[in-house]
Amino acid sequence: MLERLLQWDRDTFMYLNGLGIEKFDVFWSITTDISTWIPLFILFIVLLTLKFQKREALLRICWVVVLALFITLLTHLIKEWVARPRPNNEQEINTLIRILKTPTDYSFFSGHASSSWSITVLMFLFLRRKFKWALIFFTWPLLFCTSRIYVGVHYPLDILMGAIVGIASGLLFYKWYDLLVKKYFDPTPNT
Repeated sequence: MLERLLQWDRDTFMYLNGLGIEKFDVFWSITTDISTWIPLFILFIVLLTLKFQKREALLRICWVVVLALFITLLTHLIKEWVARPRPNNEQEINTLIRILKTPTDYSFFSGHASSSWSITVLMFLFLRRKFKWALIFFTWPLLFCTSRIYVGVHYPLDILMGAIVGIASGLLFYKWYDLLVKKYFDPTPNT
């Protein structure tokens, strides 16, 4: 069963990666780079500071940073434990696929997927009642994750599992914010 799933994953990756068109290589190479998204992160900070009182905005920003650190550590530990090579490092297929990036660490699960989905879910939940266009935030993880297959560094199951872990982490951290942060660091001033 696992062998068939992994074969499907490899075949699906090769098909999707093979759909790449050379004239879009620059776009996807830029999209997959985390620094490209710095303006979005600045927008998140600005929106939090505009939509919440100073103390609550700061607590929410700090909570997003805690989530980012958590998801980075979790992703790293699981990648090391599973130790699945990336497609660009697989001898059997790396000459058959389009490779635009060449990371050497492990593949499962995607840190791009887990971090982008977790942060987006948390930001959406924080801002959904205060910013009517909050659903547009989900453009980021969709593009970010798609880019990982395009540039040849992640299988679809890496992306899917990273997204699942990211979404679950975002939801969990939102609940924890209400249970822990708001309870012990009540951002509303006493009147």
